[in-house]
This record gives sequence, C-alpha cells and structure tokens, in this order.
Amino acid sequence: MNEITGKTKLFALIADPIQQVKTPQAINRLMTQRGFDGVLVPMHVPASALAGCVAALRGMLNFGGLVVTVPHKMAIVPLCDELTEAAALVGAVNVIRREPDGRMIGDILDGKGFVSGLDKHGITLAGKNVFLSGAGGAANAIAFALAQAGVQQLTIYNRTPAKAQAMISRLAGIFPNVAFKLGSANPAGNHLVVNATSLGMAATDALPLNVEGLSPDQIVAEIIMSPALTPLLAAAQARGCRIHYGAPMLECQIELMAAFMGIGK
Repeated sequence: MNEITGKTKLFALIADPIQQVKTPQAINRLMTQRGFDGVLVPMHVPASALAGCVAALRGMLNFGGLVVTVPHKMAIVPLCDELTEAAALVGAVNVIRREPDGRMIGDILDGKGFVSGLDKHGITLAGKNVFLSGAGGAANAIAFALAQAGVQQLTIYNRTPAKAQAMISRLAGIFPNVAFKLGSANPAGNHLVVNATSLGMAATDALPLNVEGLSPDQIVAEIIMSPALTPLLAAAQARGCRIHYGAPMLECQIELMAAFMGIGK
C-alpha cells in the first residue's frame, strides 16, 4: 500500500456489518498498482448514524468518494445531491463521488457488475427465465440489469411480498418485453436462480429460498462474497446445480467504481 501523507486522497466503504467486506482490499490494491495516492478504509456505520456520516464526509476537502453496501444502498439515496439515470431508476446507490464543491453524486453498479460477472463465466441471459430472491438495493439493481440483458421472464420473491410487487410495478413500466412475476420461495422452472439478499453471510441465517425446488439443470448464483461457498451454494451443489460465486460481481465492479470515483490509471 502507498504511504499515507497529507496529500493522500481518502475514500471509504460504509456498511453494517462490516467484517465481510472485500472491496477495500481490491481498491487499495488497484490504487497501488496505478501509483494513485489514495486509500480506502472500511467504516462501520449503523443506520442511525448514516446521515451524520455523509454530512461529515461531505465536509472533508481531501475526501474523494465512498462505496455503499448493506444495509444503506436505498437509505443513502436522499442524502445524495445528484443521481445517475440508473441510480434514479433503481432507487439505490452503491458508489458516491464527492465533487470539489462538496456535492455527492450517486451511482449504482451492482447490476452491471453482476451481469458482467455472469458473462465473464459464459452464462448468457437473453431469452432465459430467472428467479431472483430479494427486494433490497442490490436486488433492485440486479433486476434492472437482468431486464436490460434481455431475460424472457423474471420472477421476484421476497419475504415481504409488497416490496417485490413494488419492484415489479416499477420495472414493468420500463421493460414491457419482460414478463415479471411475483414468486413464492420455490425456484423451480427457472434457468437461473439468484440470491440477491444478505442471507448467507452469517451461519445462523435462514436460506433465501426453498432449495427443495432446485434441480440439476439450473444455475444458482450468489452476490455474497464471504463465505464464498454459502449455505445456498452448498445446497445447490449437492443437488447437482452449476453454481456461480459472488466474487465475479465484485471483480467486475472494481474497475467501474474506480473510474466513477476518479481513481485514474
């Protein structure tokens, strides 16, 4: 890592919990490789302190931007001064750039990173039926990107059905050629099954869907980075499914995040 001096540009990642994050390591490694004088540090910020944290970072003249993850991706939207078109449509933000005048500009790269990770591993989406578990910030971004990629049908399941229905109503107006369905916990009948919730980070978490509905002809994908083999992926593997880890999503986002925050080559 570069030596930290009074000229070093500061960046942050905010999350709650924080111990599972992998982005600081990846972005700091990228800065070192590029000879960029900066450092990104993880900050454990609970929901009650989110507004105060953003206000404090806004006032730091040597602060360049932040990465946003669970559970703040939707709550931070009104704290931004400006959103990209994608962030405004999705209603979530996972990266923010601080402008020299203190304005905070938010974007969402979860969906683009997830789809790019699938593509990198030879998983095509056009014309496929996809089951998505979750209705939070990451799930909204991934649903948007899946629809953009040309899936035929997108079934959305959430433990709070109203949240899933709200996603469907918003997306259906943007992507009229995609069939959106409100789903149950059973993922049967889909080519690709995606967990876009945080369930699986802790050993005591419930499974995000009914694994009894999985079959060997399905691909099961995660967005969780740690542990790499989540309980869902382990159960899917035991049922003969092809599995797709969460790491490729982050790997594909790192370059996008760095470019957005001005971490140059």
